[in-house]
Amino acid sequence: MVNAGDMNGSGNLMDFLDEPFPDVGTYEDFHTIDWLREKSRDTDRHRKITSKSKESIWEFIKSLLDAWSGWVVMLLIGLLAGTLAGVIDLAVDWMTDLKEGVCLSAFWYSHEQCCWTSNETTFDDRDKCPQWQKWSELLVSQSEGASAYILNYFLYIMWALCFAFLAVSLVRVFAPYACGSGIPEIKTILSGFIIRGYLGKWTLLIKTVTLVLVVSSGLSLGKEGPLVHVACCCGNFFSSLFSKYSKNEGKRREVLSAAAAAGVSVAFGAPIGGVLFSLEEVSYYFPLKTLWRSFFAALVAAFTLRSINPFGNSRLVLFYVEYHTPWYMAELIPFILLGVFGGLWGTLFIRCNIAWCRRRKTTRLGKYPVLEVIVITAITAIIAYPNPYTRRSTSELISELFNDCGALESSQLCDYINDANMTRPVDDIPDRPAGPGVYTAMWQLALALVFKIVITIFTFGMKIPSGLFIPSMAVGAMAGRMVGIGVEQLAYHHHDWIIFRNWCRPGADCVTPGLYAMVGAAACLGGVTRMTVSLVVIMFELTGGLEYIVPLMAAAVTSKWVADAFGKEGIYEAHIHLNGYPFLDVKDEFTHRTLATDVMRPRRGEAPLSVLTQDSMTVEDVETLIKETDYNGFPVVVSRDSERLIGFAQRRELILAIKNARQRQDGVVSNSIVYFTEDPPELPPNSPHPLKLRRILNLSPFTVTDHTPMETVVDIFRKLGLRQCLVTRSGRLLGIITKKDVLRHMAQMANQDPESIMFN
Repeated sequence: MVNAGDMNGSGNLMDFLDEPFPDVGTYEDFHTIDWLREKSRDTDRHRKITSKSKESIWEFIKSLLDAWSGWVVMLLIGLLAGTLAGVIDLAVDWMTDLKEGVCLSAFWYSHEQCCWTSNETTFDDRDKCPQWQKWSELLVSQSEGASAYILNYFLYIMWALCFAFLAVSLVRVFAPYACGSGIPEIKTILSGFIIRGYLGKWTLLIKTVTLVLVVSSGLSLGKEGPLVHVACCCGNFFSSLFSKYSKNEGKRREVLSAAAAAGVSVAFGAPIGGVLFSLEEVSYYFPLKTLWRSFFAALVAAFTLRSINPFGNSRLVLFYVEYHTPWYMAELIPFILLGVFGGLWGTLFIRCNIAWCRRRKTTRLGKYPVLEVIVITAITAIIAYPNPYTRRSTSELISELFNDCGALESSQLCDYINDANMTRPVDDIPDRPAGPGVYTAMWQLALALVFKIVITIFTFGMKIPSGLFIPSMAVGAMAGRMVGIGVEQLAYHHHDWIIFRNWCRPGADCVTPGLYAMVGAAACLGGVTRMTVSLVVIMFELTGGLEYIVPLMAAAVTSKWVADAFGKEGIYEAHIHLNGYPFLDVKDEFTHRTLATDVMRPRRGEAPLSVLTQDSMTVEDVETLIKETDYNGFPVVVSRDSERLIGFAQRRELILAIKNARQRQDGVVSNSIVYFTEDPPELPPNSPHPLKLRRILNLSPFTVTDHTPMETVVDIFRKLGLRQCLVTRSGRLLGIITKKDVLRHMAQMANQDPESIMFN
């Protein structure tokens, strides 16, 4: 027996794997990343750069560039996300107005921009100007009458159907991943799951274009959720330009967390709310430096959007408001009632929407996505047009509902009966009796509320970009405005009641209905998404008033309590479970008294665990094992008899290593011995070259004993982001627990179908 190393000199030994080769460390589609390994690789890379930086000035400059690359990526993400958001806002504004008419002086102007440039616009008729013509005026020279109304009605529906059809066709043909809100998938990707193409360039382009089309079509959906997806696509694109992020999936997810913050920053004009949203709602791993970088990305994105000024009001959002009246302690009662309404609406929406989406998945309905979008768009347009509160864009509706009634307001909601002798500052108008316009607006709002509640259930989840923030806020704002007007009129007509006597005297400005709309919007959004801290911060950044934090907090907490009483899942978690994504939610509690041995594979009666031995298998044996199984990796043991654990080898890296060895090294054949030890085994003379694969072996796989409680195992998987965990007893391998096994077990313990976890 001779040492194989002496056959052709130790230099020729098959140890080329000491040099890294392409694709090692990468992952296949629909697989989970190994957070510990990614962290370890980044630490090694950083250590290498630090030691090299002391060798020369050039290496020192390279180390500085590496340190600054994170901030450069954040700057680029903020600039692109802010620019895209501004372009989307401008395009939506124009295309929404295109359904009703066109500007003759410049067809690319929206209604508002068209009348800004006119010299013939009066303050009372600021929505009317000769340059802006409705379709009936342009085509049949009539602005009033039944024929003009019917023609405008017909063209409104046709434009809506045209926009929706174009959007669903683009998504279906070019980027199927551009549909939905994107937040459930972003949460899953940030938890370590790989969905190739979900954040790709085509998805970014198609989602941006189709988002404009679907929002302009008048469907009951918003652009805020999809803007998070768009920002994360920007983050993915820029991180691929820097090897620090492109070659490390863990580091890439830090960039995506910051990109999500930038997305919310431009969606709501709320940079701080965006950072908190990323931390509270979407991120799985959020170290302190990611917090700073998220803040910077959100700041740059907000600054870019502010520079574009899409709404022409020097604000970041369409519905920026300022109130001039303080709130009073007695008003906490209706605020809390709005919180209860928000929680109940959230529960109703989640259950009905998930039931409908499940039906779409399991019946023939799912085979006709284009037809479904066309039908829902037609129904929406036909019902929405007659009601002025559903005809306009949802953002404009929320803006009107949030508004305080000043002396210059012309809205129906501000049609109060004025006292002829009133002489007060413009901002301090006392409570007044409601006029006929307010009562008309109330029943129109009531009809709009019922319509929005029903149609949003069927709209969210179709094969088009669809956000949920704006429809949820609209439902809450409508309910809140009606409650606010009710409380206001009650206070005016019954100011001598004990509840009003102390704070609402005759002639005082006591109740602000717009504030109730804002609180209702926060309550409904909280009920659907279960956000709390970030929601309150977003809402007060929207309104610019710190004074109203307590009402917002009261409503947000109440809506979460009420909704949690019926089920702990928010809409995004519910869609994650519906799609079967392997997402271990940090908020879920596992309290069952099972052990690792109850969950590990193999179970009693199952085939023994597929393993590799450290120095007794040939290349052909390894290839056969890979071909006959579909496992992501294999434990490496000393021998099949002892079952003493050595380490763990990933399937993908074994395939790549053997393929590269056959291409780059003479003498590696099917009966070459594969060994994972430091020194080659003793082989007979004239044996083929052995293949050393120690470099791809993970020598410190995470292990637990067979009596470890599953509560601890679940915690380990959550906090360390493991792909798999090996089960041993006294160093002897017994089995393996994968993330999928943990999710199946948790589903089983919750009396759910364990096979609903579809992906590896």
